[in-house]
Amino acid sequence: MVRTRVGYAGGSSADPTYRNVGDHAETVQVDYDPAVISYEELLRVFWAAHSPTTRPWSSQYASIIFYHDEQERRLAEQGRDAQAARSGGPIYTQILPYEKFYLAEDYHQKYRLQQWPRVLDELQAVDPRAADLLDSTAVARVNGYLGGHGDLVTLQAELQALGLDPAALEGLLALLEARGR
Repeated sequence: MVRTRVGYAGGSSADPTYRNVGDHAETVQVDYDPAVISYEELLRVFWAAHSPTTRPWSSQYASIIFYHDEQERRLAEQGRDAQAARSGGPIYTQILPYEKFYLAEDYHQKYRLQQWPRVLDELQAVDPRAADLLDSTAVARVNGYLGGHGDLVTLQAELQALGLDPAALEGLLALLEARGR
């Protein structure tokens, strides 16, 4: 993952916010390097990470894949069809063309990381600009680890690539070790 950001998409109202989301859905924008992970693999992760057979109780929480081109649309539809064949029931995940993404409020960004202020403080000491935290690959990766995605072995293998200072790395490792990851 190069970067993840949370926000709103898929609706018609201008400038949605959490308190005034209108007809938009809460969504995650994912930037990735196709040389490292394919779109097909991202779709496999997406389908495995949620229950597409559960009807959303509002448009705000709808399951949606926003595609950017016909190949992405085709692959998303193939994944949906495979899920339908496996489940034997209806799939409520929508597949829609990407139009516009509205960035969510700061307090929604890197939510898991915000639950660990010690690690967040250490990361901000490395790069105190909030925009860099939002756009940082290292911060996205750390947020994912804190959210339970990835394990200690994988983290240890990529420590140098994260570019974090030793205090932040020690804090993160201690957290994951304590959780038995």
